[in-house]
Amino acid sequence: MKKISLIATLLLSVLLLQKCTKDTVSASAQSNTLLFAVINDTTWNAATVNTSITYNSASKTKVLSCQAVGGNKEVKFTVTQTFQPTNTPGFPLSTFNADVAGNNTFSYLLNGSGGFTPQGTVAPGSGTVIVTAIDSVKKVITGTFSFLAKQNNYDTNGNVVSITISGIQAGAFNNMPYTFTSN
Repeated sequence: MKKISLIATLLLSVLLLQKCTKDTVSASAQSNTLLFAVINDTTWNAATVNTSITYNSASKTKVLSCQAVGGNKEVKFTVTQTFQPTNTPGFPLSTFNADVAGNNTFSYLLNGSGGFTPQGTVAPGSGTVIVTAIDSVKKVITGTFSFLAKQNNYDTNGNVVSITISGIQAGAFNNMPYTFTSN
């Protein structure tokens, strides 16, 4: 009797152990979109993206500019390398925050009957671009971005009646092609 119960316990143990396997990744998702973000809790994909890096020998700066349009939305950011830039098509792997000096700027615009209009301003510290990879031979750049645009809404007497915050979060650009200009 003890042998039967021992065999039954062993069989039960083997069956339980077979069900305790680790999960394995059998597939992964990748995006072919050059630039995307979550805007006000909705995923947005850019249909067209124009990106450039410009070296300015007079001001000794290098500027990364990006303009992306999709649907009725437009996202723009410009970040400036001010510390010892070189006249090459590369750009530093670094974090760039919206600042008081206006070196790093961000814009969120909506297309209406009068064209694209800004949806507020981005205060210093309320926006970030992180460049994570760049291939200056193929001229492609990868990174992330996020920012908050704040717009005051006024009544007819000029009093603020409400504030609209537009959150552009979890933005990413993947192997995004760019042009290089030196002037």
